[in-house]
Amino acid sequence: MGSKRAKLGVMRAIQAIKPGGPSVLRVCDVPDPTPGPGEVLVAATAMGVNFIDTYRRSGVYTMPFPHIPGQEGSGEVLAVGDEVDDSGTLAPGAPIAWADSVTGSYADQVVVKADRVLPLPQGVPPEIAAALPLQGMTADYLVRSTFEVKADHTVALYAAAGGVGGLATQMILATGARLLAVVGTQAKAEVCEELGVPHDDIIITGVMRDLTVDLAEAIHDRTDGEGVDAVFDSIGKDTFRASLRALRRRGTLVLFGGSSGQVPPFDPQELNAHGSLFLTRPTLADYTSTRRELIERARRVFGAAARGELDVRIGQTFPLEEAAAAHQALEGRGTTGKVVLVP
Repeated sequence: MGSKRAKLGVMRAIQAIKPGGPSVLRVCDVPDPTPGPGEVLVAATAMGVNFIDTYRRSGVYTMPFPHIPGQEGSGEVLAVGDEVDDSGTLAPGAPIAWADSVTGSYADQVVVKADRVLPLPQGVPPEIAAALPLQGMTADYLVRSTFEVKADHTVALYAAAGGVGGLATQMILATGARLLAVVGTQAKAEVCEELGVPHDDIIITGVMRDLTVDLAEAIHDRTDGEGVDAVFDSIGKDTFRASLRALRRRGTLVLFGGSSGQVPPFDPQELNAHGSLFLTRPTLADYTSTRRELIERARRVFGAAARGELDVRIGQTFPLEEAAAAHQALEGRGTTGKVVLVP
């Protein structure tokens, strides 16, 4: 099939001009992208903001500079490249979402690989569609695959009122398992209660002097000294030692983020010393490596949102040109729910 290409023009985009803080994000005019073979051009309607965007902007992850940040978003199909069937899901005007893009998502137009396009069910608003690809599918793989939570488990989840955390909280509770929801403030504790976490199963870290000791003790106090079957730790450096101490024998530490910084090198013998523990550092790419698995997770998450079974909370919405403020809010841990940019 011949290529359908938009006319060459100029669009607005956010670029990270060099490694650094949020101030390195600048509004720029750049040429409109065009889809290559096996690619789709999308008019963006909303873009999700995630911690991985801040890691790439700051230089924690190796990236070329300047670059357009952002992996996920939602929008409507504008055109397709060669070797792409522009019917059905990829027909012009069709609403879609994506969890990773070719050109970066903080822009008016985005190029996405056709085999990574996520079809949307009816009834999912653009902001919700942009909020779910990364965080929704991350929560899904953590709870269903990395450590399959079952009714007889007791697990701890950090940042339980955040973007991934709020979704994972709901998924864990739906299994019938006991969840110890760890949050930083009373306001976020109230969010967890609204999601169904019992008051006594919420742990607030903001009042703790020594996370390594106090957090582990709080978890042991609530489990009669046994510890939990799994800890889902998105905080990293500040909580890693507490997570090891909070696990019961042969427990699993799922380290899926580093909002406080990356965990420094450690001696694997510590896993033995704390009870023959398991440690994993998963990524979404490895849990959506095939088209089949990607679509299964997307359909499960988007379907739950469309049916009202999953409460997707948009914490803050920023205009595209205020991407720096969005990053600052996210890194300051002052957000509850998802941060979204809109063109």
